[in-house]
Amino acid sequence: MTDPSVERINQNQISKTQFPVTPPPVKGGNKEVAAPGKTFKEVLSGQLPLRFSAHAQQRMELRNIKLSPEDLSRINQMIDRAASKGARDSLLLMDNLALVVSIKNRVVITAVDGSNIKENVFTNIDSAVIV
Repeated sequence: MTDPSVERINQNQISKTQFPVTPPPVKGGNKEVAAPGKTFKEVLSGQLPLRFSAHAQQRMELRNIKLSPEDLSRINQMIDRAASKGARDSLLLMDNLALVVSIKNRVVITAVDGSNIKENVFTNIDSAVIV
């Protein structure tokens, strides 16, 4: 015997609009884990944004180093080149500027301008990219 309080749902009563075709993004802490409409491979291959450590920001302010959008684009290209060769921590030399960068994390660790490059020793790097 069926309970009269239980309502039966006919399959024809369920429309596609009740269920989204693409699931919403899944959140993991503060980071977006998945994005709608993207494959797993596309999510994995996405680039991290270029960031600057607190130390690098202090050095850039102290040395009055200003980076234009074009400079940031060049730095990103240099990081991509270094990453394609398997670099982990690189010295990037661009114009009158030296940057030590964590390639995997895309983080500028420190910045040195032209007048301070001479007689400077760069340690904990495994590669250099010169443009």
